Amino acid sequence: MALVDLDLAQLRAFVAVAEQLHFRRAAETLSITQQGLSKRISRLEETLGARLLDRGRTRVGLTAAGQRLLEPARAALAAGAAAVAAVGRDDRPLRLDVWGHLYEPLRTVREALDALDRLGTGAGTQVEVGPGRDLPGVGAALVRGEIGAGFGRFHAVGDGYDPALAHRLVRLEPVDAVIAAGHPLAAAGQLRPDQLSGLRLVLPATAGRLDFLGRFAGQFDVPVLPGELNLGLDHLLERVRATADGFTLLPSELPLTPGSGLAVVPLVQPTPLYAWSLVWHRDRPDPGVPALLQAFSEAGRRRRWLEYRPGRDWLPEADQREVLTGR
Repeated sequence: MALVDLDLAQLRAFVAVAEQLHFRRAAETLSITQQGLSKRISRLEETLGARLLDRGRTRVGLTAAGQRLLEPARAALAAGAAAVAAVGRDDRPLRLDVWGHLYEPLRTVREALDALDRLGTGAGTQVEVGPGRDLPGVGAALVRGEIGAGFGRFHAVGDGYDPALAHRLVRLEPVDAVIAAGHPLAAAGQLRPDQLSGLRLVLPATAGRLDFLGRFAGQFDVPVLPGELNLGLDHLLERVRATADGFTLLPSELPLTPGSGLAVVPLVQPTPLYAWSLVWHRDRPDPGVPALLQAFSEAGRRRRWLEYRPGRDWLPEADQREVLTGR
């Protein structure tokens, strides 16, 4: 078989479309035009002599050849990133991408970075924080070697990345109910989650991207009011305000001034906890990950981030198992 020199930019374009199954979104992730993206993939198909994508009117799919190429393409991109890193400066920063922006993950990250400075054990560990779209997007960036770690809520996503990712739970944060002020429950000093079954949980985005809220609704038999695009916290609060029987869940330490028309009510018996995790590549951990893990542990010890009592608190089953078994 003739030797073929593959262009990593073309492979990166193909992987982006294969992950997004959408040309516009894939082009946005790469910060190029759709025309430029299409040209790269066309050249890759020409080089390989095979059609890799089915381009329909409403959706994009992988051909059989595209399915076979996907994992080797990811591996080639990861190898390319590793080669660049190997000859890079020793003091290159660890890129940490965060997701779950509605819950303001940077609140926790800032405390961990402060702990990193105090400990001194992370001397030479520089951290550059960036935005991640969601867990699958951060997982893909880790597999491609584009970032060193991620921070947000970890759960199994079943997209082929799970075996490559390692994670450690670093914070359990109580959540409160935010309720339309006109509802009788809004005047309560505190509520049990099962008392919310007569209301509708207002989702900030499509249900498929909201693992924690979906599991809460299932556990406590709460009907949901589906979301569409995540347009931010103000938009979510406005939807709750306009829904007489609506509520949503937000972290209790989130700096929140809901304004008129809303009430924030703590949840007890049990108190739901939102689990934050640090995520990294299992086989190719960034050299700065151990120091960052230690910093999260130190901040968590001081702030008692990992307190969990099964009779008092509620976690989704996978998170509960991780807390109780340590894995």
